[in-house]
Amino acid sequence: MTVTPDDLQITFRYPNFKIMNVRDMIPAAADAADLMRSLSHPQRLLTLCALGTEEKTVGELREAIGGIEQVPMSQQLMRLRADGLVESRREGTSVYYRITRPDVLKVIEALQSVYCAPRKVRRKAG
Repeated sequence: MTVTPDDLQITFRYPNFKIMNVRDMIPAAADAADLMRSLSHPQRLLTLCALGTEEKTVGELREAIGGIEQVPMSQQLMRLRADGLVESRREGTSVYYRITRPDVLKVIEALQSVYCAPRKVRRKAG
């Protein structure tokens, strides 16, 4: 059996889906994959969501994401710093964190629009 391009048509449920040119993604694919690895842990993702466009202390971040313990919070922030997604500054005894890259904010906003949007109530057919 021979497969032709017409056999490979896909119908998307979302009519506004934009077909992407894969060749445009090739130079950036490794960077995008690195970002996705950085976001792949729920606590890191929640930390970035809690930061948004603001600067916050470790205590504020811990409270915002449900009272995570100090050690895991520090580990996640250390990873985010090592990955270049956040930076810190010290003021007295407090350490403040903020997101360093605008592309990270765009991805977080996209994830929020998909996963944090108000859920529509579905009615049963019948």
